Amino acid sequence: MSDPHPEDRDADPESVARAILLRQLTLGRKSRHQLATKLRERNVPEEAAEAVLERFEEVGLVDDAEFAALWVSSRSGAKALSRSALRRELATKGITGAPAEEALATVSMDEEDDAARLLVERRRREVPADDRAAIDREVRRLVGMLARKGHSPGRAFRIVSEVLGSDSVNTR
Repeated sequence: MSDPHPEDRDADPESVARAILLRQLTLGRKSRHQLATKLRERNVPEEAAEAVLERFEEVGLVDDAEFAALWVSSRSGAKALSRSALRRELATKGITGAPAEEALATVSMDEEDDAARLLVERRRREVPADDRAAIDREVRRLVGMLARKGHSPGRAFRIVSEVLGSDSVNTR
């Protein structure tokens, strides 16, 4: 099998690291953790990887706070993910603590509810108003969908009830 990046074979480790990071960043923004993982996968020595990552941070090519803000902004509305789900996603990308919390603070509870409400409105199915079993199935399906997006059961049920109309939702 041929080497996918033959220029990496004989170059110094920092040049290799720079080339890898630039290729990764042309694909889209990445967190420092994601880039460090990629460098480890490509067997770049730790010292070289750290030096190049530090330099990329200094010049603003790698910025975890900005990455987190962009991630939260794009995923909260488009996917109707809750802040807890977004927090988990950021953690998998190596962003925790203050940068994650600052990014998550940009999404209010109302915005989170509005995105969930919109998703329920888009995904709801028409069911006969007199078919209690069909209504219950629809409520369970929609509440489950919101739960998979990180919303608590109580919040999910409240939002589904609001969208479907509380008179049609069984509140036993």
